[in-house]
Amino acid sequence: MRNLFITIALLLSLSSLSGCGYNTLQTQDEAIKAGWSEVLNQYQRRADLVPNLVNTVKGYAAHEAQVLTEVTAARARVGQMSASPELINDPAALEKFQAAQGQLSGALSRLLVVSENYPQLKADAGFRDLQAQLEGTENRITVARNRYIKTVQEYNVTVRSFPSNLTAMMFGHQTKANFTVENEKALAKPPSVDFGGGK
Repeated sequence: MRNLFITIALLLSLSSLSGCGYNTLQTQDEAIKAGWSEVLNQYQRRADLVPNLVNTVKGYAAHEAQVLTEVTAARARVGQMSASPELINDPAALEKFQAAQGQLSGALSRLLVVSENYPQLKADAGFRDLQAQLEGTENRITVARNRYIKTVQEYNVTVRSFPSNLTAMMFGHQTKANFTVENEKALAKPPSVDFGGGK
């Protein structure tokens, strides 16, 4: 009889765990990691385009050294940042990462604006191809970042909602940092790459 009570108590305990949010927290945590990997993948894709873009522009606009240096320096700062999975659990490190990405976005925008002054550069097939790749990558960054923001939001709601917040506290789950409005303003507007019209 005692074994029956122990078995019933164990079954009740196990069934109550299914509603405690533990599995949901694990699933959402893994989704955040996957989403972050995609954000990093798209940022890396952009960083990989920068040297070719700078070299192409340099061939036509070598005297725009300041802008070329800014882009190169911004890419170097991004490359020096450790983008490990732990970054998403450190709000200060995430903020620095976002600032570095924002600086690269700004530098690329200035580079593309300067290139408007060089009709031969705008006519270069290699430059047009790089321009199209950059535009596509900026769009992919926006999509990946938006998916990541949504995933973090869902996770944070689970961590803060009752009764899953009790499970979160018990297993050490805390809310995760996310892109902020200031970061979104800095990052959301992709560089203007419309070289078809104008001069």
